[in-house]
Amino acid sequence: MESASSPSGASAHPVPAEGTQTPSGPSTRMSAAQVRSLPLNGASGIVPLARDFTRQALYDWGWLPASTADRRAAAEDVLLVVSELVTNACLHAEGPESLRVASDGKVLRLEVTDRSGGEPAPRTPHRAGRPGGHGMFIVQRLCLDWGVARTPEGGGQSAGKTVWAELAAPA
Repeated sequence: MESASSPSGASAHPVPAEGTQTPSGPSTRMSAAQVRSLPLNGASGIVPLARDFTRQALYDWGWLPASTADRRAAAEDVLLVVSELVTNACLHAEGPESLRVASDGKVLRLEVTDRSGGEPAPRTPHRAGRPGGHGMFIVQRLCLDWGVARTPEGGGQSAGKTVWAELAAPA
């Protein structure tokens, strides 16, 4: 990925490839991460598929079943953010290419990759009573941080981006 931006000024943090671990250091928060990847290009029922995939990861990683209301709310926030990111890729970016979910035990990172050059942003001013335009506002409100990492053109691939979001693991 070529460049990254974040509304809070932080840079994007790379997520290791599935089944790998990244050494700790200042360039990554996801050291020793558990990672799951789901190809979405051409799939049907993409939003429910992405939610079910993420829900299974949350079960496997001990977030679910939730033992407290706070833990249940944290898992529901993750599923809502996945829905919003994937839906935005469907509506504004010709569909998502893939979903990655990673957890290091403290932070859960979601990444949705697409081939669009568009830049997601919360609609401002946010108008709660109007339909549409709430997706990135929800992501901004629920996440510790979020941003966009650009994918360079090359190797027969068109340029695109990865929209990432990070949520705190339940206590």
